Amino acid sequence: MSKKSWQLDRRTFLLGTAGVSLSLPMLECMGKEVNHLKRPQRLCAVYFPYGAMTPKQDSTEKEWGWMPQGEGRDFVFNKSLKSLEPFRDQLTFLKGLSHLNGRRMGGHDTADIWLTGAQFKGGTFQNSVSIDQLAARHFGDSTRFSSLTMSTDGGVGEATRSSTLSFSHNGTPIPAQNRPRLVFNRFFGINSESVVQQRNELENSGSMLDLLLEHSKTVRKKLGKQDLQKFDEYLESVRSIEKRVDRSQRWLDIPKPKVATTDLHLDSDHNSPEEYIRTMYDLIFLAFQTDSTRVATYQLGNMNGATSIAGQFPQLLGFGKKIHSLAHGWNKNGGGEALGKWDQYLAQHLSRFLDRLKTTQEGDGNLLDHTMVLYGSSNSTTHNNNDYPLLLAGGNQLGLKHGQLLNYSKDVPLTNLHVTMLNRLGVPTESFVDSTGELTELV
Repeated sequence: MSKKSWQLDRRTFLLGTAGVSLSLPMLECMGKEVNHLKRPQRLCAVYFPYGAMTPKQDSTEKEWGWMPQGEGRDFVFNKSLKSLEPFRDQLTFLKGLSHLNGRRMGGHDTADIWLTGAQFKGGTFQNSVSIDQLAARHFGDSTRFSSLTMSTDGGVGEATRSSTLSFSHNGTPIPAQNRPRLVFNRFFGINSESVVQQRNELENSGSMLDLLLEHSKTVRKKLGKQDLQKFDEYLESVRSIEKRVDRSQRWLDIPKPKVATTDLHLDSDHNSPEEYIRTMYDLIFLAFQTDSTRVATYQLGNMNGATSIAGQFPQLLGFGKKIHSLAHGWNKNGGGEALGKWDQYLAQHLSRFLDRLKTTQEGDGNLLDHTMVLYGSSNSTTHNNNDYPLLLAGGNQLGLKHGQLLNYSKDVPLTNLHVTMLNRLGVPTESFVDSTGELTELV
């Protein structure tokens, strides 16, 4: 075979001594189809609670405002987000957007719908699918894991105080991982069991699930309307397990990628927030770099001020108060600067993450060029559900135009941004919840 026509499959692995295997980066010899036409497209969403410093124009503390001053391409970073200046041409600030349904909800409730836009009616807190899960379904089996869902608090939390940003196609919360070592072991760890043993266990699990789903058909016919709804929600959870088992079987013979652990603080927890936040971002980066998944969400803290593990982060880091108290004091003497410094701290972590993506080459660009990063909150100031602090970074080669601050009227729903993002990710979307179209200024 000539040198010119020879191609490597993208999932070829180098085999070394003692059975060690290393995943290859994308190479030119992997062919034009893989190297150019099928470049991975990725989505990352990072949420922080209780809004940000949003001073009035005549405020003496406006230099600590989260949103830059000015508009269009003539915007100036304030102190809080100054660390993002090097990425000016890779990001856009979005002012004025919020969820129309969120305006009718309590100030602590809106994190649940940040990626869904759903409406909670009366005492019914039934969510709908989040955009990350729409993207994950579209990408199918291209990666070992459909998505990576993380939060500081972990699990699912409680309705309207969820500890996860991700919701399945029937609105069920997807449990978030909050222990770095467990995330690392799942994505990159070596399983001590033999492949044969793992295959047998997966086949047994699959058989048991088949029997359960078959039996459910008989049970379902005997249920009333209310029980039927609950039963169908249960079956949806069973089917999600079935999909994970099936996916694991298909990827069983493909070794997990090897990554360096030198700079990872895998045993960090809520008592060491600096190392913890940094490591959570690093895990997303490694998952994207190795193409282990193309969808990731990270909730820095939930909206349950009384019990949130993340609530104490500012205190532990020397900012004086818990997150909730910092947010409540934004308009009191010196409170704007205090909250602004917390915003600044979080932005520095985001900046480091964007830098890792930007400095990692991928084909004719870098990881950031092919990755959308949505960063923000679902309050403007504490419990105010209008005019969210939002920025969208990356995706320059996915058809996004950056380097601008866009100011929208209150009539434009945040779901228009969701539609725009999904379409740029190759997920054909005409409408999403209450959307009215795309944000044409972004594309």
